[in-house]
Amino acid sequence: MKKTFVILILIYFIQGMIHNLGHPVTPAFVTNSGIPDYMFGVFYSTMSAGLVIGAPIWGIIADRGNKKTAMIIGLILYSLGQIGFGYSENMYWMVFFRFMSGFGVSATVTLFISHTIEISKPENRAKHLAWMAASLALGRSVGYWIGGFISSNETIVSLLGTGETSLERIFLIQAFMNLIHAASIYFFIKEVKKDVSFNKKPNVFQSFKNIKNINKSVLIFLISLIFMSIAFTNLSKYLDVFFNAQGYGTDDIGNYNLVIGIVGILTSIFIVPLVSKIKKNLRVLQVIQVTSIIAVLYVFRANNFILAVYSVLMIYIIGHAIFIPLEQNFIANQAKDGLYSTTMGIRQSFFSIGMVIGPLIGGFLFDKKPIYVFDFSALMMAIGFILLIAVNLRIKKEEMIHSQVK
Repeated sequence: MKKTFVILILIYFIQGMIHNLGHPVTPAFVTNSGIPDYMFGVFYSTMSAGLVIGAPIWGIIADRGNKKTAMIIGLILYSLGQIGFGYSENMYWMVFFRFMSGFGVSATVTLFISHTIEISKPENRAKHLAWMAASLALGRSVGYWIGGFISSNETIVSLLGTGETSLERIFLIQAFMNLIHAASIYFFIKEVKKDVSFNKKPNVFQSFKNIKNINKSVLIFLISLIFMSIAFTNLSKYLDVFFNAQGYGTDDIGNYNLVIGIVGILTSIFIVPLVSKIKKNLRVLQVIQVTSIIAVLYVFRANNFILAVYSVLMIYIIGHAIFIPLEQNFIANQAKDGLYSTTMGIRQSFFSIGMVIGPLIGGFLFDKKPIYVFDFSALMMAIGFILLIAVNLRIKKEEMIHSQVK
């Protein structure tokens, strides 16, 4: 089991690295292509729409015993989408290819998490999910750094032709590396044998219908994820744009994201295992939201932005690194055996709704005044915080009723 999990972490790290190579150059690529700035948000939202639709579909396919096949097909679609985005030279086709990329990548985004849950004992789930989140975050940061480096280093630019006027080549490199990544999944990921048998295998439409049967507390929790996802997404994507607008280059964006990854992995290794032992995880999530709101409201009003973003905003980065595995573990604990992929697919779908809405509103707000998008993110976290309180109250009420029945 230990060797299996180490391999899984390594593969997830590689995915995070590959799938973020193009992110630091995307704002410049869109601008250089003569495409309106507001389309940056549209592109990201369209990719997220692919995640919303794809996640539950891939989850159901995986629970029918075809997890590895689903992951490989999804990655192939992602590669085709990235090539199309970089080389179509038409913003309407670029929207289509963004959707294809999102639909494809939703397979591994969903199924790596469900696979981690399946191979982990309940008492180790939060810790293992934290390690997975850390490996993805570190991979993301390394990918950002590499993307910025190969588009700005004179030697590499001369060798690969990835300069300011040829940024589309980075998407081609990304697609090629992604296909190698798909091959690694074929050889190294093993399907989990399930002991649970079903009288009738689930289909896609039944899965969406089953949302209405979700426990009310869990449903409120999933709705809270939409608002928090809006905040997380805007902070992630428009922080890059804010760097760019402030005159910082792709290498600065890459360097900062590398630091984020290091902070995230240290948090996941040393802090999450301790926090996961606290029984009142919902209270922990509430505290994270409050401190994150304060940090975000301060940073973008600070006189020295770079100092603030490398210090105070790290409070939010640490909180986010703790939040993700705890919320995934909370939802996993509500899932039935044999339906982890389907459940996490529904979770990813809710989370991705925020990823659709966030950039669309964020793009409009950023055009009005950059700080508005970050104030809006703080507001979304506040709404998420209120819903978490509602979840906590409902669970306490359910426990009280259950104890009275006994």
